[in-house]
Amino acid sequence: MLFKVKLPSFFVLLLFVCFFNGCKTNFLPVQDTSSTAQNQSSSSAPPAPIVVDGVRASYSDVVEKTSTAVVQIDAEHKNRAVDSMQKNPFLDDPQLRDFFRNMPQQPQQQRPQLQRGVGSGVIISADGTILTNFHVVEGSEKIVVTMNNNDSFPAKIIGSDQASDLAVLKIEGGNLPFLNLGNSDNVRIGDIVLAIGNPLGIGQTVTAGIISAKGRRTGLSDGGSFEDFLQTDAPINQGNSGGALVNLNGELIGINSQILSNSQGGGNIGIGFSIPSNMAKSVMEQLVENGQVRRGMLGVGIQPITEALAENFNVKDKKGVLINDVKKGSAAEKAGIKRDDVIVAINGEKIEDPNTLRNKVAGTLPGTEIKVTVLRDGENKEFTVKLDELETYKAQKSESNEEKNDTDNSSENGKLDLSLQPATPEILKQLGVPTDTKGLVVTEVDPNGAAAAEGISRGDVILEINRNPVATIEDVQSALEKSDDRPVLLLLNRRGQTIYLTIAPGK
Repeated sequence: MLFKVKLPSFFVLLLFVCFFNGCKTNFLPVQDTSSTAQNQSSSSAPPAPIVVDGVRASYSDVVEKTSTAVVQIDAEHKNRAVDSMQKNPFLDDPQLRDFFRNMPQQPQQQRPQLQRGVGSGVIISADGTILTNFHVVEGSEKIVVTMNNNDSFPAKIIGSDQASDLAVLKIEGGNLPFLNLGNSDNVRIGDIVLAIGNPLGIGQTVTAGIISAKGRRTGLSDGGSFEDFLQTDAPINQGNSGGALVNLNGELIGINSQILSNSQGGGNIGIGFSIPSNMAKSVMEQLVENGQVRRGMLGVGIQPITEALAENFNVKDKKGVLINDVKKGSAAEKAGIKRDDVIVAINGEKIEDPNTLRNKVAGTLPGTEIKVTVLRDGENKEFTVKLDELETYKAQKSESNEEKNDTDNSSENGKLDLSLQPATPEILKQLGVPTDTKGLVVTEVDPNGAAAAEGISRGDVILEINRNPVATIEDVQSALEKSDDRPVLLLLNRRGQTIYLTIAPGK
């Protein structure tokens, strides 16, 4: 007889669970996962992916490729005394003391500080050639370079160039890590960049940002410098000077040099400046080969085209560089270039501002012939100029620091709110102006008048008004009467340098 046994439902469920998961009695074997989990926990986690969903999520590959070539530079400097007040130089002369006695002594205008002391550098060849800033090693008696692995080497200066704020160092070594120089001309605004250096001496640090602008001139260096900066918001702080600005290909596209800051300590606010690699390469090659940098020179005084000047000189698009002085015997004079010409191109490349022109000419070797296109009386004219050689930096520095200015006045009608007197050789000598200059010296300026609004000050010498030479008060009055209500065009000389200004009467 067959018996049909009906098993309780809970027993069926128990058999089902044991079959698939095993039992504590090992009725069915169960895989021990504890050892597997332990092995997985003991192994290191995989690195974060560089790209996620087509978007770069890490720059670690670029940092690994570039950071070993960025070094710390420790330079021992001599202490330098800095004057905190700017004394009026005319008060030292008995003949001029009364003339300028009311001019107040003012604190010297402070410029944002360049980074000094501990800095950074970039190895650019396996033999130990290093690029850094001039101001990092200026006046140094001893230089020590520390690698990313803490190896240290004494360094010597191969050459330095204050005008570009660059210096080339050398350490003894072989097969050292180095960075290739990229083409900074190909850098675009918006490109992602990394800044690598040693900020505040805390150790190598990497920050990221973009190229914010190109062709910047900060004016933080003195007047004899040549600036064509890449601007970046990648955080740069004290100690980053001389460090690397690299693109995502790992190429060196800039040497970090300056920052703008609104704090006394010079902290980062996202406005940093790097010397483009193409300029650095040109300077480096000359320093390595010759120990100095040679630069071309036209021999002209220049200034930007403002809207008012564009109207006076018939410049329709307000682009170009106005020539306000041509030095005797200079390359420009020999070629036929004249004052009042507006330079619009060099070798067919458009020139839109003075900084571009200065860098273009200075970046060309002396003796080179260039094609200069100028706008003269509404027409383009081309001249072939064989460049002179710019004087050595220190000699040129004293000349370029001399500023020129321009002023106008009619003491009778007060049209420009100035007081004038004829220039004498004695006064001109003290003002730093050639003693044979014909013009009038500004003796008083109404602080609320039109001339003061344009920056005219006592000691400026007015040479021309509306392109008419002036040597007497009568000449000034005559020229002003002809100007009607139009802006007055002035040619001034301030301590040996000429400049055009426009003043709107009654401004």
